[in-house]
Amino acid sequence: MSLISKLRALATFGRGVVTTGLTPLHSGEDPIEFFREWFHEAERAGILMPEAMTLATASAEGAPAARMVLLKGVSQKGFTFFTNYGSRKSADLEGNPRAALVLHWAILERQVRIEGTVEKISREESQAYFSTRGRGSQLGAWASRQSEELDSRGTLEGRVREMNERFKGGDVPLPDFWGGFRVYPTRIEFWQGRASRLHDRLVYDREGDGWRVRRLYP
Repeated sequence: MSLISKLRALATFGRGVVTTGLTPLHSGEDPIEFFREWFHEAERAGILMPEAMTLATASAEGAPAARMVLLKGVSQKGFTFFTNYGSRKSADLEGNPRAALVLHWAILERQVRIEGTVEKISREESQAYFSTRGRGSQLGAWASRQSEELDSRGTLEGRVREMNERFKGGDVPLPDFWGGFRVYPTRIEFWQGRASRLHDRLVYDREGDGWRVRRLYP
């Protein structure tokens, strides 16, 4: 985090976010818009990579796993991230299409927990995002056999060189084995730190086309 980002974060912290807490909300309010507000505040605070989030999955047999991924899209449809479809996370989601996400912004004493069902996004959506990635990242997507055993770093670097030669002089196409997943939220919890650990927690549960909101004990 740069000095300017640190100063912005300290200024945000000093505005009393942790003392004001969460105001009473009503079931008609939209948690997706609420999330967007919090995300934009995290960006304005200068937090390094506010889009970083934990993705928790479980295999078809129930074995849990968690890792950090990047949030690349938010809409009324859900929360989108991208990966190699041959990865462990993808295998988990194929066998058990449910997941949980956590975004934690420590300087704001905030976290958002999201639970829901998961499905692959369309190839067109994946292509639209893939085209925005740097060429190095595009080549890396082709070169990596994500989650498979790798005998040496040199092998990986050799594969990158092979892909660079393969697509030399042209655009790097979207691999068939790479793309996005979308978590369709059925539950979203907003957690705001407060003094004496008397934190605010508001949880939204999807009910039909709307949401039911409740306040939870910390």
